[in-house]
Amino acid sequence: MEINIGETHIRLESDLSNHGLMDYIYTIRSDLKSYIRHNQDFLLSFNPIVCDDEDLPLIVQRMYESSLLADVGPMACVAGTISELCLDYLIRQGSVFSIVENGGDIALVNNHRVLCGIYSGNEVLGNNIAFEIKKRNSPLGICSSSGKIGHSISFGGSDCVTVVSDSCSLSDGLATRIANDVSGDDSESKVFNALETADEYSDLFSGVLVICDDNVGSVGKLPRIVETSQFDVCY
Repeated sequence: MEINIGETHIRLESDLSNHGLMDYIYTIRSDLKSYIRHNQDFLLSFNPIVCDDEDLPLIVQRMYESSLLADVGPMACVAGTISELCLDYLIRQGSVFSIVENGGDIALVNNHRVLCGIYSGNEVLGNNIAFEIKKRNSPLGICSSSGKIGHSISFGGSDCVTVVSDSCSLSDGLATRIANDVSGDDSESKVFNALETADEYSDLFSGVLVICDDNVGSVGKLPRIVETSQFDVCY
């Protein structure tokens, strides 16, 4: 199932059918847009913003929290936050298997094995690899940032930086933060510098994968990486 509302492009796989997710997305998007109209710094800042207001819409509050932890601007967490809130909504409806992908940022809970594709556009690896996500009954967030693919702003030169954590909102912010430091004289130094940055946030994620040209690096514990074929269903 696909849900397209403005800048939000959801691809959904769920064990629920009559979930009403579209209405929920309209609600949280309306909350966010209303807040931004009166708080332009929230929209434009590349740096985290401290906000002491306790009476905030949930989506805004979550974006503030994740951006502070990841040292990025709040909007760096928007896609992952929407995915995370959608998954939380579906879990409240009783779902034990839902995958919410919003522009490549994935929040999921899965009661059986799934494959999550790693699409980096890398000439060496291609796009035929995936994370094998084993059965789990708690949410997982898998988010990527790239200096070469997509419309998101990245100050680094990665093919792909992917962060896996318990929070899709936080994974989104961390992917941006780490990808910004994929810089150096060659791809080896670019990957090394990004992994050094990742180490500074190691208590916030399960694992990080950095792909840049002919070098790949990782830190933490990632799901098993497997080769895929055209017949595999990946998310």
